[in-house]
Amino acid sequence: MKSAVVAGHICLDVIPIIERPFELLPGRLYEVGGPTMATGGAVSNTGLALHILGIPTLLMGKVGADSFGKSILDIVAQKAPGLEKNFIVDAEVETSYSVVINIPGTDRIFLHNPGANASFAARDIDYETLSQADLFHFGYPSFMAQSYANEGAELIDMYQRAKACGLSTSLDPGMPDPGGEAGKVPWKKVLQKLLPYVDVFLPSADELLFMLDRDNFGKGDNLSVAELEALSSQLLDMGVALAGIKLGAKGLYIRSSDEERIAEMGRGKPENPKLWARQQFWFPIFKEKEFKGATGAGDTTIAGFLAAMLKGQSLRQAGLFACAVGACNVEAPDALSGIQSWQATNERLEAGWEKLPVNIEDKGWSLQDGVWEKEE
Repeated sequence: MKSAVVAGHICLDVIPIIERPFELLPGRLYEVGGPTMATGGAVSNTGLALHILGIPTLLMGKVGADSFGKSILDIVAQKAPGLEKNFIVDAEVETSYSVVINIPGTDRIFLHNPGANASFAARDIDYETLSQADLFHFGYPSFMAQSYANEGAELIDMYQRAKACGLSTSLDPGMPDPGGEAGKVPWKKVLQKLLPYVDVFLPSADELLFMLDRDNFGKGDNLSVAELEALSSQLLDMGVALAGIKLGAKGLYIRSSDEERIAEMGRGKPENPKLWARQQFWFPIFKEKEFKGATGAGDTTIAGFLAAMLKGQSLRQAGLFACAVGACNVEAPDALSGIQSWQATNERLEAGWEKLPVNIEDKGWSLQDGVWEKEE
């Protein structure tokens, strides 16, 4: 069975239960319910979701030698005994944490301290261990100062070394803080140097707009087909094999490169590159039983896609499975409690899980069983 290594951002999420909508105003006290204490960040959200979905997975991240760091290691050990062993514990740094504010009727608000993640660098990856896996996924370099410093030199070095190990590679960039240091990074220049070493690139629409088309930043979930095609063309031209754009409630758009590029993806590549080549899909989201929060929805959607790819599914099946895992995610307040096994998730799909329709009128697109597709 193909295996994965997930590295990058790890933090402790403190998620208070908020049962009624209110506006945050200075000087006011708001009574909330008990907190969910959970691991957050791509290492936890994507890595542990892959584990739940049956993919042998190793985690690599950095925490401090403090109570939050111990909590992270304990939580990981409880969910997946042994996966806490590859974390770096650094007494010189503090553990990263987030306060996640889920006010009903509004998008999430994050109060975040990068902590140990800021010092994570290419040298913190265990490349000997990496060389034994099939897929390398890195998450949230835009929250990790050492990763984006010097126009992403550490990040580029990391991916070059991962590709030299023969792996397939995947990247989730995270949203840069527009007012912080990450917002000053020339991200388009970074991606031009980085993406030739990235096989699967799965940003959110607004993450991508911030990096490639700042004038339209904020428009993310309302992009047209023509705009998605233009953005994905840029990504394919920069070198990725599979360009995915997460669209929130509007679903997931995916476009693939040619057969030759997909065949060069490394050990985790699709079993039949020809069946993955030169396709475009727009996948809808699935109707959840009850919406309880979107913490980690994008990360777990990525996990669903990567799991399906590693298990030999088609591109269409991988996109549908990704959206199914994302729908499971929002049925719980934290990132992982709603995630089900590979078998249980597929059983929900096979039972005729309702899709929420997306309307496309552009030429060349056709609707097949609730999924829009276009062959090039």
